[in-house]
Amino acid sequence: MREVADQAPKWSGAPGPAGAGKAGNDDCDPHGGAGAVMARRGIILKSAREIERMRAAGRVVHAVLARMQELALPGVTTAQLNMAAEEIISSAGGTALFKGVRNPQARFPFPAALCTSVNEELVHGIPGERALCEGDIVGVDCGVRLDGYCADSATTIAVGRVSPQAQHLLEVTRRALELAIGLVRPGRKWSEVAKAIQRFVEGENLAVVRDFVGHGIGRDMHEEPKVPNYWDDRQKRAEFELAPRMVLAIEPMVNLGTAAVDYADDDRWVVVTRDRKLSAHFEHTVAVTDGAADVLTDGR
Repeated sequence: MREVADQAPKWSGAPGPAGAGKAGNDDCDPHGGAGAVMARRGIILKSAREIERMRAAGRVVHAVLARMQELALPGVTTAQLNMAAEEIISSAGGTALFKGVRNPQARFPFPAALCTSVNEELVHGIPGERALCEGDIVGVDCGVRLDGYCADSATTIAVGRVSPQAQHLLEVTRRALELAIGLVRPGRKWSEVAKAIQRFVEGENLAVVRDFVGHGIGRDMHEEPKVPNYWDDRQKRAEFELAPRMVLAIEPMVNLGTAAVDYADDDRWVVVTRDRKLSAHFEHTVAVTDGAADVLTDGR
């Protein structure tokens, strides 16, 4: 489930506006070092043992998304996708992270294990009796808690043969995530990564979503810091420096048309693109190490 950047729909228990934490935008700490800076920002660094527990949760998430790739065919309903996901999560001894989450602005708690967002639906699509059609794209977002630790990942799937525009959107969004993961290094400012994502996506004549961002993750689904996929002067409070043992849910969300979004209806769960053009979403839970990024939701 996505973290909100500003005043978009908020999940219960999620942190506040972008950059909010226990302190401001310190880049260094002459007295307490990087760990003290993280503590003031509310960023929780994970132990090696905790990261391995998150990897175990990530394997369950990966199994769910792999099964969704097989099942997302014309005629299959999003409810059937959700049923299969719930069975996999339950069999693994996990808990569906999204199910029952409350949003103060919504009329009811989120009712499913998956977010299934079809075509113009950006995020928080609710599984139901909608049957997938040839040419659709469906974003499938899954979170699992296992032994007290969380993992979160998403993919967007082409249903049968899709248009060249849809295929381009999927490829660019997937590559944006790969680009971001490839740039994760200790000591690097997140603004460098966010700018690279934005530059790449906009260079492909697509739009990066501003209203929703990635997030820290650990024992809770949403932890500090906010992890935006774009950068401007308003994002300065969100700046942070990557450090070993930090774990982030990195998740570019990219639209075929405008970056602007709306609610689909009065339930105030499903978010759609304002111009009703296609949207795609890819995500991994990633641990920062002393070297390259360690992807915890790749099934390894």
